[in-house]
Amino acid sequence: MILDAFNLRGKVAIVTGCGTGLGRGMALGLAEAGANIAGIYNKSEPDCSALIGKMGRRFLGIKADLADLDQIEPLVEQTVESFGRVDILINNAGIIRRQPALEFTRENWDEVVNLNLRSLFFLAQAVAKRFVAQKSGGKIVNIASMLSFQGGILVPSYTASKSGVMGLTRELACEWAGQNINVNAIAPGYMATENTRALQEDPIRSVDIMKRIPAGRWGKPSDLAGAVVFLASDAANYIHGYTLAVDGGWLAR
Repeated sequence: MILDAFNLRGKVAIVTGCGTGLGRGMALGLAEAGANIAGIYNKSEPDCSALIGKMGRRFLGIKADLADLDQIEPLVEQTVESFGRVDILINNAGIIRRQPALEFTRENWDEVVNLNLRSLFFLAQAVAKRFVAQKSGGKIVNIASMLSFQGGILVPSYTASKSGVMGLTRELACEWAGQNINVNAIAPGYMATENTRALQEDPIRSVDIMKRIPAGRWGKPSDLAGAVVFLASDAANYIHGYTLAVDGGWLAR
């Protein structure tokens, strides 16, 4: 049965930035498909732990600052110690800073690029090493953006980092496909999360954005659940290096 290929029962997924928004939505989707979740968060402990427990899955919350590369290997080790293995990585954690390019600060550049791109690579590397050691292969899903395809305004470091995520997804797919490791990405469209609150509350840009979305609404974190389960499952075994837009038709305009 084809639906069996989407089943994640017994799999272990690391989901970064799972405390709120898109990460929370994807963690719940993966758990509903059968996966146990190691949820990486940086502030308050995720409230999705109780919901995942009610599904009969295990949830391990790990507090970490992913911008500190020294914290990456320990969180992978903690996941393996608790669950015995790791099968899926969802590289979701990210930040955005808005400032005109002529005024953009080094701090705003470094904070965004270091978390959104540098840490994403080194976490993917650490998890891929586990996949190789387990001789099991695995799935890595990076979270890109519409600004992996477009320029945007007022977000130079975010655009640079998310363009890098799409390119890095392709590069890692080329290197690791032969070891049964699938590296793909999801590019969310305009999602109603804390990261986009400034846009949602902007009386001009919010209206302009809504007019361009063929689906006629902002996305919800739950809209990513199907895409992330697909790319994390055996149904995507022959998909490598692809960035799937979940955007309500934004890029089709």
